[in-house]
Amino acid sequence: MDVAIPKSLVQEHEELHEELGGAVEVGGRTGDTARALLEVLHPHFVKEEEFALPPLGLLASLAEGKVPAEAASVVVLTEKLKAELPRMHEEHKAVVAALKNLIRAAEDEKKLMYVEFAERLMLHARTEEEVLYPAALLVGEYIKVKLSR
Repeated sequence: MDVAIPKSLVQEHEELHEELGGAVEVGGRTGDTARALLEVLHPHFVKEEEFALPPLGLLASLAEGKVPAEAASVVVLTEKLKAELPRMHEEHKAVVAALKNLIRAAEDEKKLMYVEFAERLMLHARTEEEVLYPAALLVGEYIKVKLSR
């Protein structure tokens, strides 16, 4: 059984993708910079959804003291996250650089809703680095301890 990414995170990624698609469609410099952002962001989201976010689907069960049967398979994902973490952080730097370009273009073209979008996406990236990735790694470490007993 696969571990499901928490629905709130799936929804957030979907909404961000949708808003970014809207920015691409407005055209002009805003659309061009949004397209460049999409090229950097999409492969990063794919990686997150492959191995960084699924471990978080076990948080509620683990917090209740339950270790689901599929927990052992999550350790493989968290080990991959641990190995890929430096690259994930580098990708975030590229995403933030692209977001800054989007902000400048959107400000110049008075498309302020995309400035707000870019700022939210920067916060999203920071939340991943400060909370979600460490939480996913802790899930893996906790499972290893529980399974070794």
